[in-house]
Amino acid sequence: MKKSRGEVLFRLWFSLAGLILLGVVVMVRGIANAPALVEVFGVAGLFFGGTLIWSLRHLFWVDRDPE
Repeated sequence: MKKSRGEVLFRLWFSLAGLILLGVVVMVRGIANAPALVEVFGVAGLFFGGTLIWSLRHLFWVDRDPE
């Protein structure tokens, strides 16, 4: 199912905002030695990073239909 350009742009900006907020939290609070906190940051980073890559891929390579 083809995604609309607006939906892909929303996913792109949402993932960028998530990564920026995650970076701000790490800068302000630091990464604690607690394993659960590291796991949460890892999962969030993978989710937002994967969504960012997916969005960029669909914007620039997959959905380039000449209309």
